[in-house]
Amino acid sequence: MSTRSPSWDTLYALAVAQAGYFTTAEAAEAGFSSPLLHKYLANGKVVRVRRGIYRLVHFPSSEDEDLVVCWLWSERQGVFSHETALVRHELSDLLPHELEMTVPASWRQRRLRVPEGLRLHFADLGPSDRSWFGAVPITGAARTVRDCAAAGVSPEFIEQAMEQGLARGLFSINDVANALPGGSAQ
Repeated sequence: MSTRSPSWDTLYALAVAQAGYFTTAEAAEAGFSSPLLHKYLANGKVVRVRRGIYRLVHFPSSEDEDLVVCWLWSERQGVFSHETALVRHELSDLLPHELEMTVPASWRQRRLRVPEGLRLHFADLGPSDRSWFGAVPITGAARTVRDCAAAGVSPEFIEQAMEQGLARGLFSINDVANALPGGSAQ
């Protein structure tokens, strides 16, 4: 924990990049002790969203705040993937029922309290497998199509995603060849 004076500017700067959200650890980095953070909770300057995650009350809301909360829950290790990433890349008309996130394979051994409405996948992703959607990471377009095909997403959505991605130049046919029936480029 930091011993420096609390700085709203520092806390705000951290929260700006995260749709107004911050963690207990980030508050401590900005000089806010637990008792001080509780004081601001009591007087309504911040609100607790879930254990260890808070939001600045007067920060403008955004459409994808649920993504930021889940990403902070994952200690910034998770990458939104599968159907969630498919929709964020605007590759399909699919309407997912839950958020999907890939976390490091080593997390399979952890006892996790997964937020409601979040499904986890376990894999180690390299830098080339990631891109950004606003404040949160998502799998790249080609990786997303391959993941969705491997997870059994309806072929009509896979075909739509491939057509969209190829037309927009997001990937080549070779990048998604194993998502095709039979697993090869045609």
